[in-house]
Amino acid sequence: MATVEQETDTLAGLEDRIVKAVQLVQRLRQEKDAALKENARLNEELEALRAERKQVRGRIEKLLGQIDALGQ
Repeated sequence: MATVEQETDTLAGLEDRIVKAVQLVQRLRQEKDAALKENARLNEELEALRAERKQVRGRIEKLLGQIDALGQ
C-alpha cells in the first residue's frame, strides 16, 4: 500500500512540475511577443526620426544656400 501511495505522490509531483513548466513556457511566449511588438514600435519610431532628420537637414542646407547667395 505504501508503494502505491509513494507512486501517487511521485506522479502528483511530476504532474505539478509539468503544469509549472507549461505555465512558464506560456509566460515566456507572451513576454517574447510583447518584446517583439515593442521592438517593432521602436523601429517605426526610429525610422520616423530618421526621416524627420533628413527633412530638417534639407531645409538647413536650403537656408545655408540662400545665405551664401546673399554674400555673392
